[in-house]
Amino acid sequence: MNATRPERRPKSLLREYVEAILYALVLTAVLRAFILQAFRIPSESMLETLLVGDYLFVNKLDYGPKIPFTDVRLPGFRQPQPGDVIVFQFPDDPRRDYIKRCVAVGGQTVEVRDKQLYVDGMKRIEPYVQHIDPTVHPASFDPRDNFGPVQVPAGNLFMMGDNRDNSNDSRFWGPVKMDLVKGRAMFLYWSWDGERRWPRFHRILTAIH
Repeated sequence: MNATRPERRPKSLLREYVEAILYALVLTAVLRAFILQAFRIPSESMLETLLVGDYLFVNKLDYGPKIPFTDVRLPGFRQPQPGDVIVFQFPDDPRRDYIKRCVAVGGQTVEVRDKQLYVDGMKRIEPYVQHIDPTVHPASFDPRDNFGPVQVPAGNLFMMGDNRDNSNDSRFWGPVKMDLVKGRAMFLYWSWDGERRWPRFHRILTAIH
């Protein structure tokens, strides 16, 4: 006599919807933690590279994603390099995320002379940088226009905004430890002009350099 298997009851429509939502939430959490994360630009410190109202994706795989709630970083494809636009946790308040351009890595020496950046004594050509204030601040006033020379510690990055005269960056609060790095800015997926109340269609899906 052959035993018969009990028939499997079909899933209810509600259960299928709940499972689909749970799978989607788990997939989104994994993507956000290890691969891609979305960010919005709230300030003018990276003009004209990034505008207020730009929305971008950050690639976490390049430098290696951190395992959530730990200090463990998985292996990445490469190390940060000068010129990379990077999202990181603000050293003075890690709950806040900042985005700046890496201008030097550990072991390199940074100096700013009358607004001009020098790394290891060599003048840097930076076509993406803008200066909106013709005034040159002496080092005795603040480090905006005259800074250093200072050697970046190993395992740290020196970060500066492209809008050099209006950026709160490593000149003021020091280098950024790799532990605080979230990833490299990849491309814009949306851009909203708040003044005109209209999308900047020409910026959507453009790569960030």
